[in-house]
Amino acid sequence: MTVVATVGTTHPLAFAGLTFAMLALADDAARPVAVVAGITAQDASRVLTRIPIDAATIRAQFDALRDANVEAIHIGALLSAESVHAVAESLAAFSNVPVVLDPVLATTTGDTLADEPARTALRDVLIPRATLVTPNLDEATALLDRPVRDVAAMHEAATAFRDLGARAALIKGGHLPGTPTDVLADEHGIREMPANRVDKDLRGTGDLLAVTIATCLARGARLSEAVEHARRRVHEAIACGVPFAGTRVANFTAG
Repeated sequence: MTVVATVGTTHPLAFAGLTFAMLALADDAARPVAVVAGITAQDASRVLTRIPIDAATIRAQFDALRDANVEAIHIGALLSAESVHAVAESLAAFSNVPVVLDPVLATTTGDTLADEPARTALRDVLIPRATLVTPNLDEATALLDRPVRDVAAMHEAATAFRDLGARAALIKGGHLPGTPTDVLADEHGIREMPANRVDKDLRGTGDLLAVTIATCLARGARLSEAVEHARRRVHEAIACGVPFAGTRVANFTAG
């Protein structure tokens, strides 16, 4: 049994976030365990409310995982600096477990999830604990306070995230004009990873990518192999998505 912990914020319709990550883990034959660090009420178009969970409750949830034999940790949206610090402190008990951090700052519709103090905490205390950090262009721009809008800037951003302490960084370029290209930087260097564009929208692609990488690492894959497998899974999910509750989502019930 592959056990992966997912840490983040709930979404009542499971388009993305913690609830989506648990679906994705189960679909990948992994056993999900979870730490709820935030709660949202949102639909296909807007966030109705967002509530961070207090630090003591976050730490208690991590304590409850001590006998679960967690083999990897996926971290998604965190809503406050207090939550970020609580998660970072709790990771000390999982020092040998790979951590994939997807630094979600806003929803697909543009509503803010992480405020500026939370972003500062991500830079200062959580990115340095990450095995891999997976920002998109907007997230890299916000976290590094510099424009990241082309492949050359993505190279610089990937190196900058490693300078912040992350062991590796994957800058996601799905919103680039022309060929969508990701950039991966790790101890072996920097590589560009182009892909064919699927001309369809899908919610939750960033969560799917990060949680799939975490599962692969839990199963002993090398980082580059995990990234390649996750990118293929996302590509297939975009192509095979289905309509649900006013948007388009991964079809985890197929087959």
